[in-house]
Amino acid sequence: MKILVVGGAGYIGSHMVKMLLGAGHEVVTLDNLSNGHRDAVLGGKLVVGDLSDRGLLRQLFREHDFAGVMHFASFIEVGESVREPLKYYRNNLANTVNLLQAMVEHDVFAFIFSSTAAIFGEPQAIPIDETHPRNPINPYGRSKWMVEQVLADVDQAHGLKSVCLRYFNAAGADPEGQLGERHDPETHLIPLVLQAAAGRREAITVFGSDYDTPDGTCIRDYIHINDLCQAHLLALEHLLAGGDSRAYNLGNGQGFSVREVIDTARAVTRRDIPVIESERRPGDPARLVADSTRARQELGWRPAYSELATIIEHAWRWEQTFFGRQRLAATA
Repeated sequence: MKILVVGGAGYIGSHMVKMLLGAGHEVVTLDNLSNGHRDAVLGGKLVVGDLSDRGLLRQLFREHDFAGVMHFASFIEVGESVREPLKYYRNNLANTVNLLQAMVEHDVFAFIFSSTAAIFGEPQAIPIDETHPRNPINPYGRSKWMVEQVLADVDQAHGLKSVCLRYFNAAGADPEGQLGERHDPETHLIPLVLQAAAGRREAITVFGSDYDTPDGTCIRDYIHINDLCQAHLLALEHLLAGGDSRAYNLGNGQGFSVREVIDTARAVTRRDIPVIESERRPGDPARLVADSTRARQELGWRPAYSELATIIEHAWRWEQTFFGRQRLAATA
């Protein structure tokens, strides 16, 4: 079937495009390349454009008979969302409404939404399941929760079915080494740790070592990028088979501390990774771990790469190949 992937040139979206193509789907990617990369789209058709362009959206839906839409085109930086909330509400909320409007007008009723664990705010219980209260504490999380509420209303009014996937920490890289994480600037822990291992960063900063955890550092749930995309593919198949709207939390179900990530990266890379101890960051909970029981039971989702060492090994391979090529090109 033909699938529209919005934000398909970014980290998660590009892995999704590759998986969809491998599953036999035809893919059209829409991306404004503000955070994505043209060369990360490994097949199908790439349309460079923005969700704010309603004329472009109408044209796309007139030209293509889409069976479903997958949305990865949100801004994701919590700190930036606090400084620039209107940027986040404009892109994450208003632009998504533009997309939904085009879908309704052209009778496309299957929508996969990349949501976030940030909709839950400060955890009241660990692990976090789908019944946990939604109380986002920053504009990023609020923008995503607003979209989830819009989707419920659009389902009731127009029958547009959606699956909202709330994931915790996407990590790792394509096991075949074709794709990986290359945000600029990078803010995620594992690639930052590997930058320090590779010498592209002097050290990794540990924010807080006095949390109520076994080693005093924050614990997070890391999910391999391919496992994440597999859940999206299963969710799409659920909707295309006539399934109802659902929401799922996605994670490994186990957490790893900042120190565990650093120590595992040292073992995988066999490199020294200098560490700088710093104060806690405001708003960092001690633990964030997902309960993915519902996704496992209803979608039949089974993560294939749940070991932290495997996640880091795949990310390290990407760090060495892609950024190694960049370093060689710069010195040539």
